[in-house]
Amino acid sequence: MKTIKVSVVTPDGPVYESDVEMVSTKAKSGELGILPGHIPLVAPLAISAVRLKKDGKTEYIAVSGGFLEVRPDQVTVLAQSAEAATDIDVERALRAKERAEQRMRDHHAEHMDFRRAELALQRAINRLAVSEKKL
Repeated sequence: MKTIKVSVVTPDGPVYESDVEMVSTKAKSGELGILPGHIPLVAPLAISAVRLKKDGKTEYIAVSGGFLEVRPDQVTVLAQSAEAATDIDVERALRAKERAEQRMRDHHAEHMDFRRAELALQRAINRLAVSEKKL
C-alpha cells in the first residue's frame, strides 16, 4: 500500500515522524482526510486529534491547533504543542481541565480570561479524549 511521510513538529522539536497510509484531522474549515498523492494544501488546525493509519492500526496525536501543510509526498503538522496518545499524562490533563473549569466559573473574570480558560479547557478535553484512544 502507498504511504505518505508525516512529521508533527512543535517549537520543542519533533513529536512524530513516520510513513503512514492516511492522515485524518480537523481543520478549522472541517474534517480532512489525506492520502498519498494529495494536492498541495495549507490549513489552520483546530484543537483536535491527528489520526494516523499505519499497518491496519490508528495512532493518535493531540494537537493544540497549528497548521497543516500537505504536499503529494509529505504532510507536516506545525503545532504549538502536540502529544502522542501514549505520552499523555492523564492526571495532569485532568488537573488542567479542573483548573480551566474553575476559572470559567469565576464570575469576576474578564472576557479575555474567560476565553483563555475556555481554550485551556478545550486542550485538556482533547488530551483526555486522545489518551483514551491509546489502547
